[in-house]
Amino acid sequence: MKRKHDILPVLLTLLGIVLGAAGLWMVRTMGPEWKWGYILIGVGCGLFGHFMGEFLARRAVESDPKAAKELEIQQKDERNVAIGNAAKAKAFDVMLTTFSPLLLILALLEIDLLPLLLLVAAYLFVVFDSIYWLNRYQKEM
Repeated sequence: MKRKHDILPVLLTLLGIVLGAAGLWMVRTMGPEWKWGYILIGVGCGLFGHFMGEFLARRAVESDPKAAKELEIQQKDERNVAIGNAAKAKAFDVMLTTFSPLLLILALLEIDLLPLLLLVAAYLFVVFDSIYWLNRYQKEM
């Protein structure tokens, strides 16, 4: 018997296939200069890959309850969570030290103002989000 939450990954996987196919059709009929086709291909591939992987992983552990329980324990293990958080923190530090000089280089290369401002806005969003969560966690702990 199918559970209700099994339907959503299947539908989103099918949506990914439809979006990818529609994007390919648009690129083929409207020409490669029409960029929306490529965007649809990217979104479709992302949806397909993510939800097909989730669907297949759920199917794999569905038949073996012992393996499902072991996987759940591994995912919720405090040591694994701490390792994952430490890896995210290191990646965040690398991102900040990488994007700062990259933004400066792009500004010195005199690229168009709009893409540069979008990158600066995204960078500042990440920094301010980090400050928000840092303050929130300091108040909680």
